[in-house]
Amino acid sequence: MLRLFPYIRRYTLPIALAILLLFIQANVDLALPDYLSKIVNNGIQQGGVASAIPEFLDEQTFQRLSLFLDPQEQRLLDQAYRRVEASAPEITALQARYPGLATQPLYVLQTSSPEIEKVLPRALLSVAFLEQAQQNPEQAQKMGMTLPRNIPPGTDLFQALQNLPPAMRQNLRARFWERFDVLGDKMVSQMAIAAVKKEYQALGVNIDRLQFNYLARMGGIMLLLTLLSAILTITVGLISARVAAGAARDLRDGLFVRVTGFSMAELERFSTASLITRATNDVSQLQMVTMLIIRLVFYAPILAIGGMIRALSMAPSMGWIIGLMLVVLMSIILGVFAITLPRFKLIQSLTDNLNRVMRENLSGMMVVRAFNRQELERQRFDHANRELTRVNLFVNRVMVIMMPLMMFLMSAVSVLVVWVGAHQVAELRMQVGNMMAFMQYTMQIFFAFMFMSMMFIVLPRASVSADRIAEVLETMPTIQDPPQPKEFPQPFRGEIEFRDVSFRYPGAEEDVLHHISFTARPGQTIGIIGTTGSGKSTLVRLIPRFYDVTEGAILIDGVDIRQVRQSDLRERIGYVPQRSNLFSGTIESNLRLGDEDAPLEALLQALEVAQGNEILASRPEGLNASIAQGGTNVSGGQRQRLAIARALVKRAPIYIFDESFSALDYKTDLALRRALKRYLTNSTVFIVSQRVATIKDADQILVLDEGRLIGVGTHRELMETCDVYRDIALSQLQQEALA
Repeated sequence: MLRLFPYIRRYTLPIALAILLLFIQANVDLALPDYLSKIVNNGIQQGGVASAIPEFLDEQTFQRLSLFLDPQEQRLLDQAYRRVEASAPEITALQARYPGLATQPLYVLQTSSPEIEKVLPRALLSVAFLEQAQQNPEQAQKMGMTLPRNIPPGTDLFQALQNLPPAMRQNLRARFWERFDVLGDKMVSQMAIAAVKKEYQALGVNIDRLQFNYLARMGGIMLLLTLLSAILTITVGLISARVAAGAARDLRDGLFVRVTGFSMAELERFSTASLITRATNDVSQLQMVTMLIIRLVFYAPILAIGGMIRALSMAPSMGWIIGLMLVVLMSIILGVFAITLPRFKLIQSLTDNLNRVMRENLSGMMVVRAFNRQELERQRFDHANRELTRVNLFVNRVMVIMMPLMMFLMSAVSVLVVWVGAHQVAELRMQVGNMMAFMQYTMQIFFAFMFMSMMFIVLPRASVSADRIAEVLETMPTIQDPPQPKEFPQPFRGEIEFRDVSFRYPGAEEDVLHHISFTARPGQTIGIIGTTGSGKSTLVRLIPRFYDVTEGAILIDGVDIRQVRQSDLRERIGYVPQRSNLFSGTIESNLRLGDEDAPLEALLQALEVAQGNEILASRPEGLNASIAQGGTNVSGGQRQRLAIARALVKRAPIYIFDESFSALDYKTDLALRRALKRYLTNSTVFIVSQRVATIKDADQILVLDEGRLIGVGTHRELMETCDVYRDIALSQLQQEALA
């Protein structure tokens, strides 16, 4: 696919913008489970209290905290909180945020630090324990915390603790801290939040209002993030669709331009059905994949990596679940990939075959009916259709099996996360919100790898299509304009000289034309006749450089046609091919292919010379009469006459009629040749025909046999000197007509 990168390069800026938006979207999507965890942990379980560091403390609690801090930690506490009197503006501001807050001097949080965030929750828990022990000593015993035995019952524990020697206080603090180390910092912070909540309640804070405000704030943030994610999704989808459609347009344009520049050698290398498939089905495959690459390939890795980092930060102990899920998921993906890849390559060739059979049947429908081959052709088409259907069904069945497996794996992972997480929640090693967030991150990782697996499955098929398109785009025409082209001398005369010309088709082992030499002068009509397969059409196709000669040279007005531009050469030639082809449109639009700016009189005159007046007379629309693709709605003779008229509109100095009169009756043929002689007085005219009557009056007749020029002269001269010509003539004309 890298071979087609030049067609994507122009969209670098939109792609870069899409990647940036996808990075933002991935981070937004990854933030949602974190906010869900906060809602469950802080909003529901902790009553809206999010931090273990209280925003304010009463004076009694502040003094009690000091009992469990060493001098350095006490300095940290003094730096973090500032005493504020009841009449200070800070108290009024806090009352606005926390309705019901008691009016009294408070210690208000000014700044926080990692050190205070580690120490203060432990001190808060120590104070909470002593308060509980003072109210219910039996409960303290159950928790495994014992107080010094020399403290009498009913004593104010905090006053007693303050009166204890510093060594005993530090001993009690160390015992508490040892318990906290077993729980871990996260669990200590969670338990300390309960103490903060109790402190707020003691100061008159409306906890229900606090909880509602927290839930509303977190929920609002989640809604905004979801809205932002939706906007980003739509924007990236729009960008990816426009880039993919634009790249597909450029590819089709590149294919069309390249194919129209092909010589006959390249057109014979690629079948028509294959070129159509490459310009339609293959380009559509690449368009779809380009959109998926922009939308998923950049998004999925960001989501997967970010999800892993966040999931492991939420619950490191359950990281093995993600590892197990990825192993099973990748096994399924690689299995499907190995099974379907060969079939994707086969589908493209079968599509080519189906197009070929369909095209042959449509273009040859009359022949099929004439020989009563409808049933056999139906069977032939049915075989091609069933082969393609069989392979597509196989691939789709594999995909159908894959999706239930993926859904089963996703459900199994969800159950496993809940089962393991529930045990850890019960053991106070994890919070419920963390478990729910871990589950969501696991699903995000799962879908990210699913997206990437879809790309791994689609990319091989797109790669095949890309190679087929690149094969056409990288095929350079064998006939090229020269680096420094020459110009035809002026005035242009149209004298054509074949100088010892030999020719063989590309890849052939033998020449089909051998040492052809002759000269056609302006105003002459050159007739070309010979046995079937003698090289008549091949010879005239060399003049417009549909092929290049293998040996020798073709000169027009003394200039080798290989030394001039193809456009300069062909604009001086009016060519009517052996198979007359009309384009969908009208009679007028087909005639104007010869000259877009030709006046109406010129069109009517060309039709008159080509004996096409009866075509207009039979159609009320006249020149506006519709022509179907290929001219299928007119007869073979009418098609030939319209093709001849189209060439005559061009008013070229050189004309080539390659078997262009074969569908005309003898009367029309004769009238047409007489009209051409008057109309093309100064033009060099080549007429290829199997009919002796058609070329009998030519100024010079060339007789070909097995690619060799065996006779040159007029009709009378060749009847006397050329046996092959005489045999052809005698087989077609009555002796009386030969005289």
